[in-house]
Amino acid sequence: MKNKHKHKATSIDWPVLLISGGFLTLFVVASFINGEYVSELVNQSFAFSVEYFGSLYQILVLGFFLVALYLAFSKYGRIKLGKREKPEMSTFKWTSIIMCTLMAGGGVFWAAAEPLNQFLTPPPYFAQKGVETMTEEAVAPALGQSFLHWGFLAWAINGTLSTIILMYVHYHRELPLKPRAFLYPFLGEKVFNKSIIGTIADAVSVIAVAAGTIGPIGFLGLQAGYALHSLFGLPNTFTTQFLIILGLVTVAAISAVTGVDKGIQWLSSFNVQLTVVLCIAVLILGPGMFIFNQFFASLGVYIQNFVGMSTYRGNTEWLGSWTVFFWGWFIGYGPMMAILVSRISRGRSIRQIVLTVSVLAAVIMNFWFTVVGGSGIFFEMESPGSISNALADGGMPAAMIAIIQQLPFGTILAFLFLIATIIFVTTTTDSMSLTIAMAITGDNSPSSFMRVFWAVIMGLVTIILLSFGEGSIGSIQSFIVVTAIPVSLLLLPNIITAPKICKRLLAEQNQIE
Repeated sequence: MKNKHKHKATSIDWPVLLISGGFLTLFVVASFINGEYVSELVNQSFAFSVEYFGSLYQILVLGFFLVALYLAFSKYGRIKLGKREKPEMSTFKWTSIIMCTLMAGGGVFWAAAEPLNQFLTPPPYFAQKGVETMTEEAVAPALGQSFLHWGFLAWAINGTLSTIILMYVHYHRELPLKPRAFLYPFLGEKVFNKSIIGTIADAVSVIAVAAGTIGPIGFLGLQAGYALHSLFGLPNTFTTQFLIILGLVTVAAISAVTGVDKGIQWLSSFNVQLTVVLCIAVLILGPGMFIFNQFFASLGVYIQNFVGMSTYRGNTEWLGSWTVFFWGWFIGYGPMMAILVSRISRGRSIRQIVLTVSVLAAVIMNFWFTVVGGSGIFFEMESPGSISNALADGGMPAAMIAIIQQLPFGTILAFLFLIATIIFVTTTTDSMSLTIAMAITGDNSPSSFMRVFWAVIMGLVTIILLSFGEGSIGSIQSFIVVTAIPVSLLLLPNIITAPKICKRLLAEQNQIE
């Protein structure tokens, strides 16, 4: 039955805005007053989250992927969402936005660092199988572990089951596109009417994604500052980092104002093309055969050990540094990323959405990790210390530059990789500014002021935290694992409600036909 009660909730939701904005303000003020105390509090909360909710995070991401796959290949896969027969945008543009916004902001930083870290110190799951550090046998497990963290499960939590529910509630029941929509199957329309639970659901989702976006913006400032110093001798100071972030926020704000159909779409399409060119350049100028061979070998290791790696609970400390950390981060992003996918996917079938988001995008991301991280492993094996020393001394920013500079035309390529990184983080920032504005207003096309406001706020918080030192950026990045606790409880029922909604949608579409 069609919903007769259209909700035009396009005004600002002040409780959500005040709670989320107030929390970020409080975090900054507390960091200014006593940064060490804030860092210690975050570390304690982080440890609590890892110990008591780590297994829940693992179950949640695995459950999302398996149920999403079932829906995609079942009779429900052909259901089209959004009350449109044809998609609003081309498949290339649609896929480009997904690739450049869902996880790209973090993936560009970890593509160089994680595979090398897993190679230098084999993951416990493979170490217990006898894999030794820095051997040829350690390459595929290192990449395979990275594939797990940036593969099927990570992408599924960001845009599959949650997207199905949001598109049903918004387009088929004509209710606001907000995180609280996940509660609609249980609470009905009252969750949209001055509901305390609904307000909390929206606020924690906004806080989580803002914290998760501030981290990559801060890392970008650090990486770009390091890269410009390494490549051109520019001083790697707070002033340089400030100017970089200021430029990024300006472009992100302009892009967010022009919307999904213009700025976000144009930046995403351009960056996909640039990234393809860079990958081809690395394959031709670098260890091309090694990359291809290790990609397929590592994909095999990943698939063969998929269940074992996904459910591994043997080393809590390691899990907190890697798997659970990533799962908390991606879960925190989950509601807002689903809003973005819902916004751009009208006319797409459930099968298209699930396979593009959780399979195609994941495989492409894994190949990107092999091109960058696999090259790093190759150069490290050829000349021990060539990459690992840079990683140890300068962290993630240094690893990417060290890898690319091993290639012919290394300075030019490193600069182009830096440009791609900046655009990836920009597309994440502008898209998240848009989705936060949508969540706070309930409007598919929120005011330009609200979009710019959130782009500026996230940039401003990043700059302030950077002025306190790199540790403050790390603290708010770690805090997303804590905010993932309430978000995970919001997302967990989706494993059950998404199939129920699919059943309802199929019945409705069959009735129309």
